[in-house]
Amino acid sequence: MRPRESGSIERSGIHPASRALRVWLALGVLAICALALALDQGSTRYSLAEVFQAVVSQAGPASQVVLQLRLPRALAAFATGGLLALAGALMQVLLRNPLADPYVLGLSGGAAAGALGAMLAGAGTALVNLGAFAGALFAMALVFALARREFAYRERAAALDAAPKLLLIGVILASGWGALITSVLSLAPDAQLRGMIFWLVGDLNGVESYLAPLIALGVIVVLVCARSRELNVLARGDMVAAALGVEVAGLRRLVYVCASLATAFAVTTAGAIGFVGLVVPHALRLVIGNDQRVLLPACVLAGGALLVLADTLARSALAPHQLPVGVLTALIGVPAFLALLLKGKGVR
Repeated sequence: MRPRESGSIERSGIHPASRALRVWLALGVLAICALALALDQGSTRYSLAEVFQAVVSQAGPASQVVLQLRLPRALAAFATGGLLALAGALMQVLLRNPLADPYVLGLSGGAAAGALGAMLAGAGTALVNLGAFAGALFAMALVFALARREFAYRERAAALDAAPKLLLIGVILASGWGALITSVLSLAPDAQLRGMIFWLVGDLNGVESYLAPLIALGVIVVLVCARSRELNVLARGDMVAAALGVEVAGLRRLVYVCASLATAFAVTTAGAIGFVGLVVPHALRLVIGNDQRVLLPACVLAGGALLVLADTLARSALAPHQLPVGVLTALIGVPAFLALLLKGKGVR
């Protein structure tokens, strides 16, 4: 007998499919409005008619700024926010911890070490991005290799809960990456420190490609949503999932790889942007419940919209000066998350 899905969808008395469509539609409208605002706002203001003309006909006074600067940056922000929120939701299922985020296993540390090492060597933007992605993949492989023996032991002993060990390994490795990053910063010349610090806190200024993170987002969403029913069972615990016929080891590997790749693409695109992957899944879970069939797509839309809005504020609030978007997500995320914790006290 399949366990009853938890969450507010069933309690509301509304058909789950209808409720899901309403949630996705509302968040989709929010994402579209955020993208429209991103194309309109900046050091140079254009009317909505000029922005529309630039996007549709690729002509008019706003075409160059909108199409070559604002649109790529807005799409990259949406993809990055969606990837971070999706990775956070997956990590929270994998570790069964509502406070888990995409960086909890040290993936951002590996990416940062790779990117800063490339910057220290004087590499260009393409090689810096390649270094970040390679560092994230190395960190992912290292965590999985160190935890693999524990997974195998748990499976043989029919005690499948290896999440605490995986979390501990990630925390220890994150400390090691932090020491390496500090060493790189201490060796860097003053002329490079500003760019390194901006990268570390998260910045979308000068982003060159949005296609790779968008494709990665689409592929990962398809992979995890196809297993969303099993993720609902996995969230109840490895032992329960195994008893109900879920192939736990394979599903855990899929979740870990997808969350890691999502984090790697996000960090490669925009640096280490915090709180999006922590606040968005947690907030949505309190509002719409813990049904992964609804939650995962909702996280993509809400995370993308949030980062687009934050980046728009970062580049327009003090125009022509720009703030790192990671600073704004932290300033927004800290009070928002504290409010969610207080409001959600006692909520599972």
